[in-house]
Amino acid sequence: MKKVNIAIMGFGIVGGGTYDILTGNYKMIADSTGFGINVKRVLDLDTQKIIDKGIAKEVATKNFEDIVNDPDISVVVETMGGVEPARGFILRCLEAGKSVVTANKELLAKHWAELKSAETDSARIFFEASCAGGIPIIRTLEQGMQANNITQIMGIINGTTNFILDKMSEEGLSYSDALKIAQDLGYAEANPAADVEGYDAMYKLSILSSLAFGKHIPYTGICREGIDKISARDIAEGKAMGYTLKLLGIAQNSDGKIEARVNPAFVPDKHPLAGVRGAFNAVYLKGDYVGDIMLYGSGAGAHPTGSAIVSDVIVAIGMRGKKAKKKVSKGEPKFNYNYSSKYYFSITAEDKAGSLAKVTALLGKCGVSLASLVQKEVTNGQAYISFLTHCTYEQSMQKAIGEITKLDCVSSVESLIRVI
Repeated sequence: MKKVNIAIMGFGIVGGGTYDILTGNYKMIADSTGFGINVKRVLDLDTQKIIDKGIAKEVATKNFEDIVNDPDISVVVETMGGVEPARGFILRCLEAGKSVVTANKELLAKHWAELKSAETDSARIFFEASCAGGIPIIRTLEQGMQANNITQIMGIINGTTNFILDKMSEEGLSYSDALKIAQDLGYAEANPAADVEGYDAMYKLSILSSLAFGKHIPYTGICREGIDKISARDIAEGKAMGYTLKLLGIAQNSDGKIEARVNPAFVPDKHPLAGVRGAFNAVYLKGDYVGDIMLYGSGAGAHPTGSAIVSDVIVAIGMRGKKAKKKVSKGEPKFNYNYSSKYYFSITAEDKAGSLAKVTALLGKCGVSLASLVQKEVTNGQAYISFLTHCTYEQSMQKAIGEITKLDCVSSVESLIRVI
């Protein structure tokens, strides 16, 4: 049996989970692959927590040079997170002929071209764990869907926001109360912006859509909207119409133009994505010949993410020296920002004759056709009215909302949510 030495950079939750799998399933992995994976070095500023894990003192290090200058280490796992120093460490590992396995979606999204151009046949970068935790979505896109042109990706790719929206839906909680629970349970950070404002999902969508469409889709071209302005009332209104609210990453390739966006969306209750609960993830793919496919599973955590990392380590070892195939072409994509969708929106307006007529007339003028409207209540002479449109274009809807806010009879536009 061949022995292969690897290193782990960063010994937090994911780094520790990766070590657990590599040691706990050592024999099973060795029997199935023909090589034994030995963790020769573990890098962390706090070496004591490495030692407290029962790892030999000589394995623990604070010094990156102990890894990059060791010719016996062929694969390096990066679970440090953040852009720097992870970026510099990864580039130096690739230059030294070491393959790299990473779960760092922010780094990949922001420095895709630089990292990919640094690859060689003997040193490549693998990133299955960067998107959707333990779900094998990268491998599916790169290998399982090769016979298809993928025309659409739509998914719940952030477990924290899915947990928060579920709490709001099932228990009628406010956004702030649901967020507090997520933070207490460790699903959300003390500063939750990366999750709740859609940045995390945006980085992941950049990676997934780049692989799906064979062209780098920069995160800067993705429209982003978070869940921090969603109210319990929005969710209740959607439930009454047969919809479940989810934060979705959506990318479509149509006639050479890319639609890429992250936003809250009402999903029909009968759609498979509507049933994805808690901190789980799911990715829905559409291929031109295979049709619809959905992958579902744990989107984060020490062992689900560690499982994806170990899978990549095994692939990285097996592919060393083999010629890398070109997966993503260069060149800027053409984006479509005037996509078509149904919309739900709500307003507070004066409860008097002619108010509603002004709103509907303005919608018609902007090319927005209504499917339904409901006036729920009147408080202090103000009526709360919700609307559901037929399919219309984003620019038409935004123009209509802009004009509605100018009407004297309208006090405020309470919400605007896209509908799948």
